[in-house]
Amino acid sequence: MNLSNTLLFRGLQDKEIDSLLGCLNAAKHSYKKGEIILSEGNITENIGVVLSGKAMISCSDIWGNSSILSAVPPGSVFGEVYACIPGQSMLVTVSAAEDTSVLFMNVGRVLTTCTNACPFHVKLVRNLLTVCAHKSLQLSQRIQHTSSKSIRGRLMSYFSECAKQFGSNSFLIPYNRQQLADYLNVDRSAMCNELSKMQKDGVIEYNKNHVLLKT
Repeated sequence: MNLSNTLLFRGLQDKEIDSLLGCLNAAKHSYKKGEIILSEGNITENIGVVLSGKAMISCSDIWGNSSILSAVPPGSVFGEVYACIPGQSMLVTVSAAEDTSVLFMNVGRVLTTCTNACPFHVKLVRNLLTVCAHKSLQLSQRIQHTSSKSIRGRLMSYFSECAKQFGSNSFLIPYNRQQLADYLNVDRSAMCNELSKMQKDGVIEYNKNHVLLKT
């Protein structure tokens, strides 16, 4: 993963990034599929950048019912909101959806100009603000997708957004069936039945996580 291609380090040169990583006490960690990266209730001072693999952000109620909030692909960031609020316990759990490598950085050193007075440090702060804004937008989109009372309505809202992002009616979604059901807050069996009906009705074609919207 070339960090200069990520939103957090956009506009920075490789030499500048290397210098910043030293300032931020950056450390790389690896996780096996299914392993917890950050747990609900924990307090973190670190921002995580997924270098490879994929992480999932989820939350659970007291009865153990889980809901997927978002997927975190390579180059994306997690934990930034909680790390920016000292002492704030996490309301979500971050886990590895597959074997995943993560780069952690201390947020206090991101928000405070380092003693070396790096001239490019301000770029990182601006990029962090952009990352937070993107996360806010993603949560707003999930609220929109789950606002429909019907499963088909929720699926079509989500698929429509995916088509816009990919610029094509043919796209891959980052979730398996259970994860998609959790993300849309619906029953998995009912959702799978609705997907089959939508395919029979000629609305979509799908194979695993590949979806084609018919127009």
